[in-house]
Amino acid sequence: MYSSRNVGLAIAAIVLAAGSIAGAAEPGTFGYGRVATPAQIAGWDIDVRGEDGAGLPPGKGTVDRGADVYAEQCAACHGTFGEGEGRFPKLVGGVGSLRDERPEPTVGSYWPFAPTLWDYINRAMPMAAPHTLSADDVYALTAYILNLNDIVPSEFVADRESLPKVKMPNRDNFLWTDPRPDTMAKPCMSGCVDPADIKIASTAEGKKLTPRTTGPLDTMQVK
Repeated sequence: MYSSRNVGLAIAAIVLAAGSIAGAAEPGTFGYGRVATPAQIAGWDIDVRGEDGAGLPPGKGTVDRGADVYAEQCAACHGTFGEGEGRFPKLVGGVGSLRDERPEPTVGSYWPFAPTLWDYINRAMPMAAPHTLSADDVYALTAYILNLNDIVPSEFVADRESLPKVKMPNRDNFLWTDPRPDTMAKPCMSGCVDPADIKIASTAEGKKLTPRTTGPLDTMQVK
């Protein structure tokens, strides 16, 4: 038989175990680690939105400064004037080539937004030491590469205000509206169509749109 002391200890153990289980089940907690500080979160929050430049940091850079940074950090791979070295990509040229058999998708011919160029350089370049350039140097490189592509003049100063205003040559080809009814349809709030009144007007049957409608498989000949 259990004594009253043993019963009390057993009840206490059950209460503690229940408390531990409840604590472990709380959403968002794993029992280890610590909450990230605002400074730590800011260190990872570096993405920049292309169309309006949201997320661009303070700073600025000139074309002349960009030429110096480019010579030190970029020319070995991308060529003295952005023409590319070996298998490294070109940064300049290719305008009007995107429909050719061998298109050249460069900054000048393909990229739709100037802030995206800043974002990519900041996160990924130089290849051997990404995310090591200062914001000012990234702005300067962006200005220089845009100037190499004859998109901005030599006196252009890149910053968080000027970059979103740059009109890239291929920008309009990225302005596409999805025409499908399920993406264009607006929610009905009043006077809505009764589902019972919807009729199927056409199907794919008999229109030879799939292999199933082209004939039985046993009549197909493989050579």
